[in-house]
Amino acid sequence: MKFLPPLSEKEKEKFNVINKENLDFIRKRYNKVNRWVIADMVRRSAYRYPDKPALIFKDITLTYAQLEEECNRFANALLDLGIQKYDRVAILAHNTIHHVIAWLGTAKAGGIYLAINYLLRGKDISFCINHSESKVFIVEDALYDLVKDVLDDMPMVKTFIWSNQGKGEAAIAGFTDFDSWYRKYPVNEPDVELNIEDPVQMTYTSGTETLPKGVILTNQSLIAEYTGCIIDGQYTTDDVNLNALPIFHCAQRDVFLNPCLMLGATNVLLLQADPKQIMEYVEKYKVTMFFAPPTVWIGLMRHPDFEKRDLSSITKGYYGASIMPVEVLKELQKKLPNCQRFYNYYGQIELSPYHTILKPQFQISKAGSAGQGGFAMETRIEDDDHKPINSPGEPGEICGRGPHVMLLYFKEAEKTEAALAHGWFHSGDIGVLDEDNFVSVVDRKKDMVKTGGENVPTREVEEVIYKDPRVSEVAVIGLPHDRWVEGVTAIIVPKAGQTIKEEEIINLCKENLAGFKVPKGVIFIEQLPKTPSGKILKRDLRQEYKDFYGK
Repeated sequence: MKFLPPLSEKEKEKFNVINKENLDFIRKRYNKVNRWVIADMVRRSAYRYPDKPALIFKDITLTYAQLEEECNRFANALLDLGIQKYDRVAILAHNTIHHVIAWLGTAKAGGIYLAINYLLRGKDISFCINHSESKVFIVEDALYDLVKDVLDDMPMVKTFIWSNQGKGEAAIAGFTDFDSWYRKYPVNEPDVELNIEDPVQMTYTSGTETLPKGVILTNQSLIAEYTGCIIDGQYTTDDVNLNALPIFHCAQRDVFLNPCLMLGATNVLLLQADPKQIMEYVEKYKVTMFFAPPTVWIGLMRHPDFEKRDLSSITKGYYGASIMPVEVLKELQKKLPNCQRFYNYYGQIELSPYHTILKPQFQISKAGSAGQGGFAMETRIEDDDHKPINSPGEPGEICGRGPHVMLLYFKEAEKTEAALAHGWFHSGDIGVLDEDNFVSVVDRKKDMVKTGGENVPTREVEEVIYKDPRVSEVAVIGLPHDRWVEGVTAIIVPKAGQTIKEEEIINLCKENLAGFKVPKGVIFIEQLPKTPSGKILKRDLRQEYKDFYGK
C-alpha cells in the first residue's frame, strides 16, 4: 500500500483556512479515503457479500469478490496499454461478462467507457469510434461482421481486442484475445486518482434526426441515478435481476444492472432478449425483478410457453420506452399473480437516464402517466419562452434538473448550450401535467400526428385500440394524405389465430375518441419493427407505408 509523505509545515497551514486552493489540496491528498466513484462500487459490495453471486452468464458465475478481482485485472491491463485519464474505451458486445468487466475495469483505470449500439453497422459504428477518439475497441466475435469492412477507417484506435463470448470463436489477425490479454495482470486495485466529478461513461444518442450526439456522464450523475433507482424502484439485496435487454442501452445497464451491483443483488445476463430463454432463466434462477418495454412483456404473454413456465418468482415488473396499455397491465397482473407491483421509468440518455417514475399504486389511477420526478430529480413543463406551465392539460416541453444530468455533448458546444443553458435539461418530449403534478408524455415532436390542422397524440389512440382483446400490438403513426396532410394510421399485430376487420377498429375508436383522432386507415401485419431494447421503430413504419394513401 502506498502511504502519504509527512505534511510539510506549509501544507499544515492549509488546514487553517477554508478556501478553494486549500480544499483542493485536502481533497486530493485524502481522495481514496472519502471518494465515491463507480470504480469502488463492486469492491464495496464484495466487502459485504464476498461469496454472493454478482454475475451469472451461461455456465459462468462470478461472486462479488471474483468480479472485483477481474475488473482490477482489466484496469491494470488497460493502464499497461498506456490508457490515460479520460481516454475512451469502446466495446461492441452483447450482454456478456466481458462486457461488464470492460465497463467497470475502464472506470477503475480512469477511462471513459463507450458501449456501441449493435443495431448500427459499418460507417455508423466507425463514426462513433472516430468521433469519440476511442483508443481501444473491443469487438465480440458474434458482431464482427458489423465492423469488418470499416476497421481500417479507425485511425485513432491503438488496440483491437477480441471477445469470444458470443460464439466462442478464436481471435483473428489484428486482434488481441480478451482473456489471454487481461488475465496476465494482477488483481490488486490500480493506484489511480479518481473523483466524483470525473467523466466515466459516454453514450451516443440514436441520431434519428441528425448525427448522433456523444453524451458524457460523470461518476456523480450515475451514482445519484443508481441511488434513485434503488429507492424508487424498491430494489433489495435479495433480488435476482434478469438482464435480457441489451446492456449497451442505458436503460438495462444504468437502471437495473449497475444499481443492482451497487446494492449487492444478483445479476443474470442473457445474451439476447429471446422470449423462450427469458422464461427459462426466470424459472431456473428464481428471478425476482424483470424489466422490459411493453412490447417484450406482450411478446412473453403471447408465447406458447408462457403458461408452461413457473414465473411465480417475479414480484416486481418494470417497463419503459413507451406507456403500458391498461388492458395489457391488467392481463399481466392476472397471469402473474405474485407480480402486482409494476413501475414505469421515463427518461433520456442525458439524464443517466432515469428522470421520472410511475409507482405501483398509481398504475391504474394514473394510467398513461410517466409519474413524477425521481428521488433526486425535479420535473417541469416549459413553453417556448422557457417559462413554466402549471396549468393542467396544457402541453409543453418536458424539462428536468438534478444530479442525474449529463456533463456535456462531446464536441457539441451549441447543442449542449441549447439543452442546458436555461437552467433545466430540455428533453424534446412534449408533455402535460395533471392536477396532481404527474407528467404524461404526449409524444415526441416527430411522432405527433398533425391531421387537418389538429394534433393527435398517438398513444391516446393506441390505448383505445388495445381495448380490443384480439390486438397483440399496435403502433399509430401519421402517413401522407391528400386531404388531411397526415392521416392517423393504426398498424396492428393481431393475436395468434385472431382475425380483426378494419371497420371494427374504426368503430371502436369512434366510440372512444374525437372524430379527428380516429384512424383514417388500418394496416395488419405479423410483426412490428423494433430496436434491440424493444422500442417500436415508427420511423421504419412511416417509410415502409408512406404511399399507403396513394400520395
